[in-house]
Amino acid sequence: MKRYSVDESLEAWEANAKFWDDCMGDQSNQFHREVVRPKVSELLNIKEDDFILDVACGNGNYSAYIAEQGADLVAFDYSEKMIALAQKRQSKYSKKIEFCVIDATDEQALLSLRRIRPYTKAVSNMAIMDIADITKLFRCVNELLSEDSIFVFATQHPCFMTLTVKYSTAHSYYGIAINGQPKEQCYYHRSLQEIFDLCFQSGFVIDGFYEESYGIKEKPDVIIVRVRKI
Repeated sequence: MKRYSVDESLEAWEANAKFWDDCMGDQSNQFHREVVRPKVSELLNIKEDDFILDVACGNGNYSAYIAEQGADLVAFDYSEKMIALAQKRQSKYSKKIEFCVIDATDEQALLSLRRIRPYTKAVSNMAIMDIADITKLFRCVNELLSEDSIFVFATQHPCFMTLTVKYSTAHSYYGIAINGQPKEQCYYHRSLQEIFDLCFQSGFVIDGFYEESYGIKEKPDVIIVRVRKI
């Protein structure tokens, strides 16, 4: 099955940026507020003295939430339009949030996020499935974190949230996140085993895990994982 390119993914998100920002507004949608954010925030356990890396930050709503808890952060996305919208929407937090345009598949670009102060934590909300190659991302996040620090990521559940019949084989497909978005986006399916193996190979251990669903049902929509640098 075809594996879409970074350029194809970026084209979709550039086209969808304004629509996405309008739909998310200042508070994000119900799914993010009720399904994703509570468990991500529980596992991340934000402290005022934290310095956090927000991976694929979108319009910066969770970045703003982090800033509201008193922490400082660097937030990045590869869509220039999305970052411009994030900077505008979150302008009141400009002293707490540094927004950057960075491709999460580019190792040198990722390492350019290193600052004098080491990151105490990293987070990614519902973006891992949108990134063509996460190998460099996980490795670089580990390198950017201080010792014994954590990375919390939420992504769609690979067992239940896929539009294809394949599970074990990594593959990609087009889909939509919000009805009405201008362009279909590229989804990148990876099995739980592949995701977890990548965590271990990148120098992490898993010490927190949730499966969450939108509404009351047996099959969860997302996994929320906390990994710790060892």
